[in-house]
Amino acid sequence: MTTVQNQMPDQLWQQAQTMVQQGLVANMDELIAESVRRYLESHFDMMNEQFIREDIDWGLHGQD
Repeated sequence: MTTVQNQMPDQLWQQAQTMVQQGLVANMDELIAESVRRYLESHFDMMNEQFIREDIDWGLHGQD
């Protein structure tokens, strides 16, 4: 497991703390890990498309 140090806007932090206090998530670590997981999943197709486009461009034009 990796430890991450981050800064975020106060309002976002307060909203996250409220979710933890209300028992919607077990703790802040779980909330942040789940948030990052969902972000990565939601952008996975976009990232793959970009990699494919770069590969096609490289295949058509070679490497400079």
